[in-house]
Amino acid sequence: MNQTQVKEASHYIQGKLNHEPTVGLILGSGLGVLADEIKNPTTIPYSEIPHFPESTVSGHKGQLVVGELEGRQVIAMQGRFHYYEGYDMKQVTFPVRVMKALGIETLFVTNAAGGINKDFKPGNLMIITDHINNMGDSPLIGPNDENLGPRFPDMSEAYDRDLIVHAKQSAERLNLDIQEGVYVGNTGPAYETGAEIRMLRTLGGDAVGMSTVPEVMVANHAGIRVLGISCISNMAAGILDQPLTHDEVIETTAQVREDFLGFVKDLLKTLPA
Repeated sequence: MNQTQVKEASHYIQGKLNHEPTVGLILGSGLGVLADEIKNPTTIPYSEIPHFPESTVSGHKGQLVVGELEGRQVIAMQGRFHYYEGYDMKQVTFPVRVMKALGIETLFVTNAAGGINKDFKPGNLMIITDHINNMGDSPLIGPNDENLGPRFPDMSEAYDRDLIVHAKQSAERLNLDIQEGVYVGNTGPAYETGAEIRMLRTLGGDAVGMSTVPEVMVANHAGIRVLGISCISNMAAGILDQPLTHDEVIETTAQVREDFLGFVKDLLKTLPA
């Protein structure tokens, strides 16, 4: 994926739009319902966009929805791409590069995650304060284009501190029982073993999933500020004596739908400039 491909994809999308979006939304498993709330939507299937991969996972519709949400011009990914689908890291993060080219300044990244922290319970929402890249790869490996970002980007504030404060204030306003924690990104597609979860807890992880980390790294490289939100869809392996399934993930995200929608909409409505 190179700058020419980014330009071709962004120009195609721009040709469909009447307004320039400033906030990007990446909607994880079961959380794409937020895009249904967008007013005056322009919907663009990924298959129509030059160089875009296609989402192959249940719970991911595979389209961009662009329009107005709570007074903000937004572009939402209704479904994302994962490393485990066979895409390389640059393909996984290509939409973030395109969002930057479209003028996106702020990115909300959401996901469904397994709870590692034993104080969590399924249905909790967690503000991501930091992450651990346990994928053994990085979207920033390879030649660096200084027009896209620096060779050695700083990740000490991968998740914008002001946005974290803003999210905590929003949760308090809405009387949401919000959690905070560190997200661990694994490759998947297999769920973790009990031993792996014990290891990740020892390393400081609070939740684990198979996405988010690559997109956040590229957003930071590109100078986009990031807020991350996890829906704790299940407790990770070894905590409860039950098997893990993707159906459970979708079921839990459906149960937390109203809290999630209300939270993100309030975040947008009150988002500081």
